[in-house]
Amino acid sequence: NDETKSKTPSPSKHVLEPKRLQNITILLKALNVTAEQACNALMKVGNGLFLQQLEALVKMVPTKEEETKLYGYKGDVNELGSAEKFVKVLLSVPFAFLRAEAMLYRETFDDEVIHLKSSFSMLEEACKELRSSRLFLKLLEAVLKTGNRMNVGTIRGGARAFKLDALLKLADVKGTDGKTTLLHFVVQEIVRSEGIRVSDSIMGKINQRNKTRTAEEKEEDYRRMGLDLVSGLSTELYHVKKTATLDLDVLASSVSNLSDGKAKLQHLVREELSTDEKSGNFVRSMNSFLDYAEKNLKELEEDEHKVLLHVREITEYFHGDVSKVDEANPLRIFVIVRDFLGMLDHVCKELRNLKVPSSPSPLAPFR
Repeated sequence: NDETKSKTPSPSKHVLEPKRLQNITILLKALNVTAEQACNALMKVGNGLFLQQLEALVKMVPTKEEETKLYGYKGDVNELGSAEKFVKVLLSVPFAFLRAEAMLYRETFDDEVIHLKSSFSMLEEACKELRSSRLFLKLLEAVLKTGNRMNVGTIRGGARAFKLDALLKLADVKGTDGKTTLLHFVVQEIVRSEGIRVSDSIMGKINQRNKTRTAEEKEEDYRRMGLDLVSGLSTELYHVKKTATLDLDVLASSVSNLSDGKAKLQHLVREELSTDEKSGNFVRSMNSFLDYAEKNLKELEEDEHKVLLHVREITEYFHGDVSKVDEANPLRIFVIVRDFLGMLDHVCKELRNLKVPSSPSPLAPFR
């Protein structure tokens, strides 16, 4: 402690607030370069500062008040604390901290673009999966038919469509036994019909043993093959489940931030530093990067526009009038399907574990 005190300048030599001093001192340790090395890197760009060092440098950016205090200090610079001395020396470089932000922007640009393009690609695939999944559409058809059969003679009978939100309520509707849910019934029906379809297309043509099998054995075959198919829907709609974790607002904000960062960099090198001869290396390097960034951002914005259009189309396909859909989460349709797939997987596991499968019956338990 005594040794530390002896190295610390007297309070009168401090220009910045104690807490701010402490923060900058911590950042200096992470930066681990001298003020001269930092100045050299900022002037020549790409001269040995890594991502973590640039992040530390950007966090040091002084407020206008702090800049004024440091500029106004006329005493011996060597009598200042290491943190204040470092920042003061850095301020001798024109737009030092804006340069650091520009270098950090360039360093992280590719990773950001790759992440966003990957997210938009995932959304694109999710829209394709939902639109083209024969089995998912077959399940929706079975749900609609079941609902209409239950509502015969009521104003709800004869429905031609339903909102996907209704899928999540299927497990809430229980039969007279208090155990079987409407989802169980729908799954059993689709399992049997899909099992028959697979049997007719493969086993009926290849395996002639069916001719000698009992009705019970055939039903078990239908059930087994149908369950294999239906339980595979989660894998088939892989991108739909992944997309449910995305936040479209966050993605749009990230694209906007990249665009804002490019505009800020553009202003720095083509306005503020355009006449500074000593900044020639920095300006040339950043101008070259700006051409690259502009091309990539244009592609990214086109991807964003295209995927938003596809999300709107898939929402209209399943929900009708988009204006009535919850605008707070445009990706809600994927969240609903993901949650439904979780319920479907659970029911398939239960049905697979049944020793004696329930025979496909009419809606008796729900009357």
